[in-house]
Amino acid sequence: MNFPYPILLGSNSPRRKELLASMGFHFTVVPGNADETIPNSIERKKAAEYLAIKKAEALFHHIKTDEVIITSDTIVLQDGIILNKPENDFEAKKMLQFLSGNTHEVITGVCVMSALKTVHFSESCTVTFGDLSDDEIEFYIKNASPLDKAGAYGIQDWIGLIGIREIKGSFYNVMGLPTYQLYQELKKW
Repeated sequence: MNFPYPILLGSNSPRRKELLASMGFHFTVVPGNADETIPNSIERKKAAEYLAIKKAEALFHHIKTDEVIITSDTIVLQDGIILNKPENDFEAKKMLQFLSGNTHEVITGVCVMSALKTVHFSESCTVTFGDLSDDEIEFYIKNASPLDKAGAYGIQDWIGLIGIREIKGSFYNVMGLPTYQLYQELKKW
């Protein structure tokens, strides 16, 4: 894809890198280190977008006049509770047990920023897990990388293949980047 401005991706996520490259964009990765604390005043459904904006603001000093930076954050929302990345295997197991047999919301916020313009948005979809046994959850935790994923799972991983009964919305949004909506915004740039 011939985009007229150099793109910086403010993420080290292998999934976001893969998706942006698959969209045909050339980019440079500029990982950031923004504070990911969500104030209580932020509506839960706006948390991912809030964090994407904070990540872009933290990297603003990297942007040259002609560059565009893309940042993103994904949250899993179940019963009003935000499930971020688990800190350990025990937390991952608890999260997956919580999601088992239920429908949850996955919200990805994106911020596209240049020296002159900023656009931000969120995309939401729902994911329904079938019932997961403790053995299936433990197998996944032992053989995958749930600690680097919101809600302790990757839809593209084994647990997504065997455990997700239904998804309403963008598959790629669940992976961490709402590709269709991002492409539409970049076309307007």
